[in-house]
Amino acid sequence: MTTTIEGKKIKEKDKKDNLEINPEEMLKMGLHFGHRLSQIHPKMKDYVSGIKNGVYVIDLEKTAEKLKNAIEFIKKVVSEGKTLLLVGTKVQTKDITKKIAKECGFPYITERWLGGTLTNFKTIKKRIDYFKDLEGRKNKGELEKYTKKEKIKIEKELKDLEKKFEGIKDMSQIPDAIFVLDVKKDNLAVKEAKRKGIKIIAITDTNNDPSLIDYPIPANDDAVSSVTYILEKVKEAIIKEKSN
Repeated sequence: MTTTIEGKKIKEKDKKDNLEINPEEMLKMGLHFGHRLSQIHPKMKDYVSGIKNGVYVIDLEKTAEKLKNAIEFIKKVVSEGKTLLLVGTKVQTKDITKKIAKECGFPYITERWLGGTLTNFKTIKKRIDYFKDLEGRKNKGELEKYTKKEKIKIEKELKDLEKKFEGIKDMSQIPDAIFVLDVKKDNLAVKEAKRKGIKIIAITDTNNDPSLIDYPIPANDDAVSSVTYILEKVKEAIIKEKSN
């Protein structure tokens, strides 16, 4: 069975290492919706199959191919015991980002990207160590000796540190690769990764520059359903990889 989008024929299933990439399901999840005509990056035109209702339609045949490439790279990173950092700070995708990261054992960032997270990790690590120390002292009941006012202040500081560093508190060094879910929103993460020579996987909507990304996945980065589909496929592949 095939699906046709703007004159393009797409195989219904593409099995590689038993991983199914189903274009019909991708259609249903809205991966093909790009941005309006005024918001196209010239280098994304190669990944567009047409225009519908004033919106660019992403070629899901190419999305499937690029998604497979990205997943193969992620599997390699995991199999070699290396670290992949998942970055998704957009409000609507924070929950799914955190969920998939925890299920796959990836460090993650879902709050505002802190400048220097990659380029000045030594300083960031000091803040992480401070957070872990404070958290440990609380768990041991060592904060009980402080006054009520002092404890309120410490609790407030802990919540702030947890918000910033919870997802990366076990990351002892900069990651070997990062997976960015919104290139525009987290452009600083992309810039820092480029400066440090860290491989970048990213969902690239039609308003993004795919040439900045080592493993671009052309797809809608706004719809929760689209991002969820991609992350679930990554999780599926990682679980199979770890079970082998």
